[in-house]
Amino acid sequence: MKPTNRSFSISLISQLIFLAVFLVLFVTTDYRGQDTISVAINSFFRSDALVLTTYVLSAKSFTLLLLPALVLLVFSLVLGRFFCGWICPLGTIIDLVTHKIRKTAPLRFLRGNLRHYLLFTLLFAALFGINVAGILDPISILIRFLTFLLYPLVGLFARQGWAGLYTVFGDRLDSVDPAYQFLKTYLLPFRDTFYPLAFTSLVIFGVILLIERYEERNWCKNLCPLGTLLGLCSRFSLFRRIPGRLCKDCGDCKDFCPTAFDEEILQKEKCILCLDCQNKCPHGRVRFTPGLRAGGRPAFSEGRRVFVGSFLSGIVLSRVFSYKPPQQEQRLLRPPGVAEESGFLAKCVRCGECMKVCPRNALYPAVLQAGLYGVYTPVVIPRLGYCEYYCNLCGQVCPTAAIPSLPLPKKQKSIIGLAVLDKNHCLPYGKRMNCIVCEEHCPIPEKAIRFEEVEETDYTGKKVVLRKPYVVEELCNGCGICEYVCPVEEKAAIEVFGKNRRKAPK
Repeated sequence: MKPTNRSFSISLISQLIFLAVFLVLFVTTDYRGQDTISVAINSFFRSDALVLTTYVLSAKSFTLLLLPALVLLVFSLVLGRFFCGWICPLGTIIDLVTHKIRKTAPLRFLRGNLRHYLLFTLLFAALFGINVAGILDPISILIRFLTFLLYPLVGLFARQGWAGLYTVFGDRLDSVDPAYQFLKTYLLPFRDTFYPLAFTSLVIFGVILLIERYEERNWCKNLCPLGTLLGLCSRFSLFRRIPGRLCKDCGDCKDFCPTAFDEEILQKEKCILCLDCQNKCPHGRVRFTPGLRAGGRPAFSEGRRVFVGSFLSGIVLSRVFSYKPPQQEQRLLRPPGVAEESGFLAKCVRCGECMKVCPRNALYPAVLQAGLYGVYTPVVIPRLGYCEYYCNLCGQVCPTAAIPSLPLPKKQKSIIGLAVLDKNHCLPYGKRMNCIVCEEHCPIPEKAIRFEEVEETDYTGKKVVLRKPYVVEELCNGCGICEYVCPVEEKAAIEVFGKNRRKAPK
């Protein structure tokens, strides 16, 4: 019987379709001049079983936003690890980019139960209140690489390239200008921003591609915590591969299988249901039929040792990541709507979508402002950007509601921090010259920054009426625009500090 490539084509087409959907959603999740985003990239995150599991363990609650992930887990219990072979955009990119890389000797230290140690360490750390699974979640890794580095580079090269061409050819490019305007409006990033940790994101993504030199789908079968979680679910799959062992007169399917090594080709836990073994079997013997029995040796050996080791590692990881530098707390500003730091960190998947969609460039990934636990989480840096008073996009795109999606009136009253004047730097106080920039730009209708007029003598001996600013603490929401527009170079004369600087209400 001659093998058919029909199923293989279907799985490949499925991969390409979901990758295209992923990229379309990624590009859509940007500021395009609209106040709402109806379709967002968080569709993939809401189907992420690792995000769901660590969310439940760390937040000790469940959200309907992650219901699709629960559905995926159920389907994985029935069908197997199909997400990795048919849907995962990172897996598809690995296949497309590295399929011609010549493989060398496998990295033996990546084999065995390393993936189980990694997964259960993350799960136990989440149980102990430290959720850092987003750092190694495959969807988060891909989004961060695109958001922090690749997408801004594409925008920069496109805009600079067009400007260069227009300088050379001038009006002769007017005929193709509509095409560029279309790209600028619908495909290119709203702004070209290069973020902290962009190089780190590149390194993580590059390592995933680099280890493909040693084994096909090396990341997927030996490290990926999401794939490992789905693999554990697939051990209960209602489908099994026939024949259950390598054929004695052939064994070619071991060469076709992207997740096989040595005798482990028939493990349900690693099978991504790509169907290469079925499509390329020279004898047409391979098929997948209902049945609970799995071939090969047990997929999860030394379970007790892994469980105990991961439990201890989770304790250590939770203690290491729980350290937070106290001196940074005053300048730690979170997006609007974040009421409690611990609850926010328990839910944040560190995807970076809120940063990409922010129209005023206010959000950046934390480096060490919030300690190791806060790495990649969004922080407001007012000197580089400010929270737009009439925008609530960050809450709309957050997949786990770590940043709550608040109605605009409620978001406008949400407290980020408190603006504090440094009179030694403020021009009316320090140099006795008027400046009204902070008051002019304050978006609060009642004005959270106001003036008091004082008659003084300037440094030339002339009598002047100075308008000295002061902050109405009860009205200030800490949006940061005053710090952003302050004309004093380097350190602003007015800075936004954390909520702990706000006085207790009387």
